Amino acid sequence: MMKQMLTRWRWPLAVAILLLAVLAFAFWPSPQLVDTAKVTRGAMAVGVTDDGVTRAEEHYVVAAPVSGYLSRIELEAGDRVAEGALIARMTGRPASPLDPRSRKELKASLAAALAATRGAEASLAQARSDLTRAEALAVRGFLPKAQLETARTRVSTGESGLAQSRSEAARLRAALSQPPGGADTGVPVRAPAPGMVLSVITESEGVIAEGTPLITIGDPRKIELVVDLLSREAVRVKAGDRVEVTQWGGTQPLTGRVARVEPFGRFKVSALGIEEQRVNVIVRFDDLLTHEVARLGHGYQVDARIIRWSRPDALRVPIGALFRGADGGWRVFVIARGNAEERIIEVGQMNELFGEVVRGLLEGEIVAINPPGSLSHGASARSR
Repeated sequence: MMKQMLTRWRWPLAVAILLLAVLAFAFWPSPQLVDTAKVTRGAMAVGVTDDGVTRAEEHYVVAAPVSGYLSRIELEAGDRVAEGALIARMTGRPASPLDPRSRKELKASLAAALAATRGAEASLAQARSDLTRAEALAVRGFLPKAQLETARTRVSTGESGLAQSRSEAARLRAALSQPPGGADTGVPVRAPAPGMVLSVITESEGVIAEGTPLITIGDPRKIELVVDLLSREAVRVKAGDRVEVTQWGGTQPLTGRVARVEPFGRFKVSALGIEEQRVNVIVRFDDLLTHEVARLGHGYQVDARIIRWSRPDALRVPIGALFRGADGGWRVFVIARGNAEERIIEVGQMNELFGEVVRGLLEGEIVAINPPGSLSHGASARSR
């Protein structure tokens, strides 16, 4: 009976089984494809990168010593100058030329100041003599302490008055030393040190004010680097940190060390209008790079990376594999035996490429890169 039924319904049963197999295959969960990478061991460094500008270690900005008429500066950038070499000549005039009447008034004032000085000297001598007698009587107990203090006060007052009288006399002498009628005086401007002219700031002749910058002199063979860091980044940098300099024009990075971090910040507004506090970090190039550094000049822009931490054999996981768990800790998805395993790990140092694995992963394990939100623990997954 059963055999007859199977024989009768064999084709419908076969079709039903085939349909069930097709439905099972269609709805069977397929492994999720993810990008993966290996946990590796290798060199890793953490640093701060920012723009830097080169400058001569010793450079001088020569300024106008007086207000007046400046002759044309014939020097050009790149010219070498010796110490004391003539840069330009200025012709100046006193601010207030002395006429005969003013000169007579100054002479009378000077005579009065000299007389006051002589009187102050005599008064001070008498006060000192009185103080000597008062101190002798005070030692023997014949003079009250208040009178002794009064004698000392008279000496102090006399010294102050004498200094004031002498200062006034010196001022009047200086005023009388000006040439009568505003005569012209030529003032040479000379190089304060040997070196090369780095820039000519004021080249053309004309009337300029005292303190106007004229030229910059320095030694371009002795170049240092100034890196302008945010104050919150500068506090993590210390003298002796290694520095790699790129984007300077050569094929290989230049290296150096942090010489010092300046102990003060400067207010600066960024190109985006953000108010910042910036700190200068001074970098000295390695001595072996003298030839390469000589190709740089004063005021060249470069990129500098200050290395705060490095390790040649760090256990590294790509930064794209890391994500935060519900408790705020670091997690990764490890792909093993066709499944995704969410694993808690401990991360040490981090840079733009890798995170240092302190605990939770082994070298050679496969992790998912930028895991999608649909990926969960235990889900079927395989490398794309």
